[in-house]
Amino acid sequence: MPATVAAVADWRSEFIEFDDVTYLAMANHGPLPRASLKALETAMELKRHPYKIEESIYFELPARVRGLLAQLTGAASEEIGLTTGASAGLAAIAASLPWEPGDEILVARGEFPAQFCTWGPLAALRGAVLRLVKPRGRFVTAQDFLEQLSPRTRLVSASLVRFDDGSLLDAPRLAKGLAGSPCRLLLDVTQACGSLPLDFRSLGADFAVCAAYKWLLGPYGTGFVWARRELSEQLPPAPFFWMGAASETGFSELVFDPDDAGRFSWQPPAGARRWDAAETASFFHLSALAVSLEFVLRAGSARVLGHNRALLGALIARLPRDRCVLASPEEPESRGAYLCFAARSKEATRALHARLREQKIYVSLRNDALRVAPYLYNSEEDIERLLRVISC
Repeated sequence: MPATVAAVADWRSEFIEFDDVTYLAMANHGPLPRASLKALETAMELKRHPYKIEESIYFELPARVRGLLAQLTGAASEEIGLTTGASAGLAAIAASLPWEPGDEILVARGEFPAQFCTWGPLAALRGAVLRLVKPRGRFVTAQDFLEQLSPRTRLVSASLVRFDDGSLLDAPRLAKGLAGSPCRLLLDVTQACGSLPLDFRSLGADFAVCAAYKWLLGPYGTGFVWARRELSEQLPPAPFFWMGAASETGFSELVFDPDDAGRFSWQPPAGARRWDAAETASFFHLSALAVSLEFVLRAGSARVLGHNRALLGALIARLPRDRCVLASPEEPESRGAYLCFAARSKEATRALHARLREQKIYVSLRNDALRVAPYLYNSEEDIERLLRVISC
């Protein structure tokens, strides 16, 4: 057996059987590894028998997840807040930053809807201005954002890897161009974290948000927000989840009453814990997420990227160009761990998507293109099966 096939079989055993399904939609939903499912079952058993729950889990489990995310992103654990997804992170940052009428927020045209659902209402409420950046070429670039900067620009909010075309933003170049200005850089890393090696400091970002149910293999309703510690400390206090109080390590210490002078003993949480979602220690969510993150760290983002580039390179080489066109950058260094292609018309693309589903080949239909997102459990045969359908 070739080494590559053996390696795929080894990773495949970490997941439940997909029967005769070819699953190429990691950018939509990542499956829970077997070990994560077991952790979820254990968490459900605790809820069946609550007298077995150790109260320390409420404090230790979030700390464990924070530490694992720190290892994955090159961040400090105190810079990470635990949320229900990228949208919750965007909303938290939007509510925390100081805004003045006329402040500008730059978002690329065609971005993921969460961007517009966050910054559009905020602009209307606070008198800010949401400006759309239109790419000069086919894919948005760092230069496209830099050319739209003005003295009133306060935030660039962008996906590191675009959901609709897989293009990879040159974040370090963008951050370098923003240096010295009052403009902050926020990256949605949902389609990158777990599939690309990441170091938030090297990216030059100020904030990052992420949904964890894709490449991080977590349950739906998990995610995180990151902020540079020195920046988050400059932000004013805001309402926060009570378990985030800096002094809280156990329920016996929950004293929030003011003293005789009317002063409260609690302190707002330091760093990004101010943005923790309420009920952060939901062990239904975090028990499974913690085990999934351990899997992701063991597998390695570099291995995922290399594996996917090999599979997608084979797809690009044999894509029937008489009936299909690439909707992603062809150069692997210009995209994330997946790619998109389309048929020659919107109707043909939708028909091809339906035909693939009939053959139990699952890819995502996004903005009239088919998004192919494999993972370590996928093999050359999965790509062959895809090619047979789209070539007939």
